[in-house]
Amino acid sequence: MKQDAYKQAGVDIDAGNELVQRIKPHVAKTKRPGLMANIGGFGALFDLKESGYKDPILVSGTDGVGTKLRVAIESGIHSTVGIDLVAMCVNDLIVQGAEPLFFLDYFATGKLDVEQGEQIVAGIAEGCAQSGCALIGGETAEMPGMYAGDDYDLAGFTVGAVDRDDIVTGETISAGDVVLGIASSGVHSNGFSLVRKCVKDAGLSYDDPEPFDKSKKLGEALLAPNKLYVKPLLSVLRGQKGAIKGMAHITGGGFTENIPRVLPDNTGVILNAQSWDFLPVFQWLKKAASLSNEDMALTFNCGIGMAVFVQADQKEAVMAELRDKGETVYEIGEVRDCISPTERVVIENMDTEWNK
Repeated sequence: MKQDAYKQAGVDIDAGNELVQRIKPHVAKTKRPGLMANIGGFGALFDLKESGYKDPILVSGTDGVGTKLRVAIESGIHSTVGIDLVAMCVNDLIVQGAEPLFFLDYFATGKLDVEQGEQIVAGIAEGCAQSGCALIGGETAEMPGMYAGDDYDLAGFTVGAVDRDDIVTGETISAGDVVLGIASSGVHSNGFSLVRKCVKDAGLSYDDPEPFDKSKKLGEALLAPNKLYVKPLLSVLRGQKGAIKGMAHITGGGFTENIPRVLPDNTGVILNAQSWDFLPVFQWLKKAASLSNEDMALTFNCGIGMAVFVQADQKEAVMAELRDKGETVYEIGEVRDCISPTERVVIENMDTEWNK
């Protein structure tokens, strides 16, 4: 007789097994040199020697998607949050010059929906494929009583490598260096508790047309996946060695918190808000929540997903390479000497550009 006591308690092992079978083709698309085993084992194997590094330093990172998942759940759109999950992790690795080698995910839900789970993992696999890392394993946890209704959560873990001599630290950044900004695709995955409050306060639903463009439903627009910056930046790092002095992923904390993380002591930046596109979604959020310029700079990426620091005489070559790889890139400011912690990130022309 079939044993179904665990299923009656809310955990469907058969559904979990079906999900594993469904995601195998998606995972197979992420295969890369160094991968030694398929999913399904107790542990995942990766051969670092096969990755071609001479004196490798391992770099690791972990992150989630935050309350952007709430938008996905309420919109019924689950195909892009997996890309977000990968991007939040691997974009943190590339700022130190590291190539992401492999990725693991943790997907937890109250009741496993196989179709939904496949969409989520397919997105994770797509993010891995776009950044050149192998989806080497993960965990699907069905936990009745821990998550209500259709709720679920995601976490990601990645390990990358960089040769010791190629680590990007930011320690050589100095006054006169140029700050380049690579465009974001939208809100990415930060500030969504505030985004959701704006939607609620405006009396909107995620099925309504987006108020800042009208071309999509609001939920679909807000769920535009994070940009993955790994491959274009690796192209510059390998083709123009030493050209990039430092990078800052503009994630939680916006410009104000993230740029100083890579700057040497007693340096700061002056950015010009007129030099890049302040996307319509940010214009709407600023007006809808009556946010100050300072709040915008601290909470959101405001249209720039990655800041790149280069010597002035190398900016054109770096910009050309990034544009050749399909990125929209701007010269957004410069590095200066600074002795005051409150002046480490100064953004000029916000009043004219961010209050239209």
